[in-house]
Amino acid sequence: MAKLFVSVLVVALLLEVVVECKSSKTKKTKATTVKSTKATAAPTKATAAPTKATTAASSSAGGNSADYSYSYVSGGTSGTGVTTRYWDCCKSSCAWPGKASLKSGPIQTCDVHDQPLNDGGNTQSGCNGGSAYSCSTEQPYAVNDTLSFGFAAVKLAGGSESSWCCACYELTFTSGSVNGKKFVIQATNTGGDLGDNHFDLAIPGGGVGIFNGCTAQWGAPSSGWGAQYGGVSSRSDCSQLPAKLQPGCDWRFDWFGNSDNPGVTFKQVTCPKTLTDKSKCIRADD
Repeated sequence: MAKLFVSVLVVALLLEVVVECKSSKTKKTKATTVKSTKATAAPTKATAAPTKATTAASSSAGGNSADYSYSYVSGGTSGTGVTTRYWDCCKSSCAWPGKASLKSGPIQTCDVHDQPLNDGGNTQSGCNGGSAYSCSTEQPYAVNDTLSFGFAAVKLAGGSESSWCCACYELTFTSGSVNGKKFVIQATNTGGDLGDNHFDLAIPGGGVGIFNGCTAQWGAPSSGWGAQYGGVSSRSDCSQLPAKLQPGCDWRFDWFGNSDNPGVTFKQVTCPKTLTDKSKCIRADD
C-alpha cells in the first residue's frame, strides 16, 4: 500500500512539472511574437514617409523635378526691387534678334491663333501692325505652395537688354499675402516706362497698360480685361479670358493671394529647363 501511494505521488509530481514547462514555453513564445511584430512594423511605416514626400513634390510640380532646378549665379545681379503686373499680348522686346548673346532664341512668339512662329524673331509685333504676339505659355504657374515660375518685363539698375534679356531671377516677396514666397522668372521684355530694379510680372488679366494686343489676338475689350492698369478685380472675372489664359489669371488670386505690387529681393539664377522649354531662349553665359 505504501509503495502504491509513493508511485501515485511521483506520477502527480511529474505531471505538474510537464504542465509548468509547457505553460512557460507558451508564454515565452507569445512575448517574442509581440515584440517582433511591433519592431518590424515601425521601420516599414517610417520608410513609407519619404516615398510619399517625393511623390507629393513630383505631383505638385507636374513633371520631372530636375526641370525646376536652378542655382545662384556667382557675381550675378541682386538687390531689392518692386513689382507690378501686366499682360498686353504684344511681342516682347527680347523676342527680337540681336538683343543679347544667346545659345538659342530669341524669345518664342506666336501668331494670332497662339501658334508658335518659326521666324527667327523677325515678324513685326501685332501691336505695331504686324502678326507676332506673346504666347500663352508665358503665364505663371505654381510648383508648390511656396514656389512658382513665370516671366516678366525687367529693368535693372546699371544693366541693359544685353545683360537681362532671357536671364533668370529668383524673386522673394517681402510684403503682402505672398510674403516669403519665391517666384523664379525669365526676363522676356523690357519696360521703357519702368524704374530701376522693377519687375513687371506677366499675368493674364493683369492689365494691358500702355499697349493692347489682346483685342487683336483674343478679342478682348478695347481696354483689355478689367481695368487698363491692374486688370480684373476678382477670380470670377478670370472667366472673361480665353480658356488658355485662365490658369495664369487664377494663379494671381490663388497662389499669389491677389497681392498688389509686393516688394521683392532678387538674385540672378541659372535658368531652369521649365522656363527655357517654354521661351526657347537660352543665354550664351547660362
